[in-house]
Amino acid sequence: MPRRIIKPFEDFFKYEAAGGILLLIFAAAALAWANSPLGDKYEQVLHCRITIGWGGLALTKSLLHWINDGLMTVFFFVVGMEIKRELVIGELKSVKKAVLPIGAALGGMVIPALIYFFFNHGTVYLSGWGIPMATDIAFALGALSLLSNGKAPKGLAVFLAALAIIDDLGAVLVIAVFYTGRISWIALLTALGILTALILANRFRKNSTLLFVILGIFLWLAVLKSGLHATIAGVLLGMTIPVRSAEGSAEKPMLCRMEHALQPWVAFGILPLFALANAGVAVDFSRFGEIINSPVSYGIIAGLFLGKQAGIFGASYLMIRLKIAKLPNKVNMKQIYGAGLLGGIGFTMSIFITTLAFPANGILATAKISIIAASLLSAMAGLSVLALQDSTKKDRIKKASLKKGLA
Repeated sequence: MPRRIIKPFEDFFKYEAAGGILLLIFAAAALAWANSPLGDKYEQVLHCRITIGWGGLALTKSLLHWINDGLMTVFFFVVGMEIKRELVIGELKSVKKAVLPIGAALGGMVIPALIYFFFNHGTVYLSGWGIPMATDIAFALGALSLLSNGKAPKGLAVFLAALAIIDDLGAVLVIAVFYTGRISWIALLTALGILTALILANRFRKNSTLLFVILGIFLWLAVLKSGLHATIAGVLLGMTIPVRSAEGSAEKPMLCRMEHALQPWVAFGILPLFALANAGVAVDFSRFGEIINSPVSYGIIAGLFLGKQAGIFGASYLMIRLKIAKLPNKVNMKQIYGAGLLGGIGFTMSIFITTLAFPANGILATAKISIIAASLLSAMAGLSVLALQDSTKKDRIKKASLKKGLA
């Protein structure tokens, strides 16, 4: 595989893997804080009002909103750049290479949504159907990084990363189409005008980072006022960043520079803050059975744990049997199944969609607990399958060597 393709992936994997572990620590800290004697302080901190700007241009939102609508836009901006990089120079550039993760991702989105629908049709909680569709890149790659190269070959990591990126794109489209409030057409047209300016700047290879940042801020404001979720602006901006340098320029492409600059901030700052702000659920353990015994819990846990593995592995198996796609180098179907299980780790995006599906709703805590439970279950099962697959393979080699020695 060409070095220019694999190097960005290695850097991406390094940050996402380490960030996934930090994400887990902050999620545990949020749960501990919310269930401690200082739990009321947790809510007070998140709902304190912060004003940014001045006069008529000032925006006042709670700290929780600034994290979810503001800082998470930077996360989605990096996601947009990752999607573009993969489409232009990465694993998704070639149809032959892209077909397996694309098909697996689609299977891993459709089946969980159908499972959630099965448990919740006819209820007021049907709007949560998008929750089990998402795979958390940071957590999934973080879990995979705990295994050796023999247990998780690079081809499997590339497959899982590409699948999760496509999954993120699907989640973004779901948010844009199905979790959008009332539309302000003036603001939306303004956003389209700014987006057009960004596309033209890309087309004419304008290599000014400041230009894209300024236009990006105005795009965020316009999308925020339009009724679409503000984070959509991040993805759109990321997709307009030039992936190639201007002709004759020795400077690194802007996308490469911005992605490398922002990834550490996202992995070690923004996502842990998001986990700290959103994973803190006060659990009434006397009602724990009642919380888990609900159609929302059934839909989320079954969707993430069962639906993800069925959709990802099932679609992959069919495409390979029908010779539509090929397995990645040094990867077998058992490892694809293990990756399918890891795909059930839906922490960041699932919780994000939950906050949109159930705003200010009592079911929010139930949904978050279900996401955390399903994600932990998927992580443990996926790592067990991959570790067992490797040890079984080693046992076969040892037995074959022993037979050879006795012969």
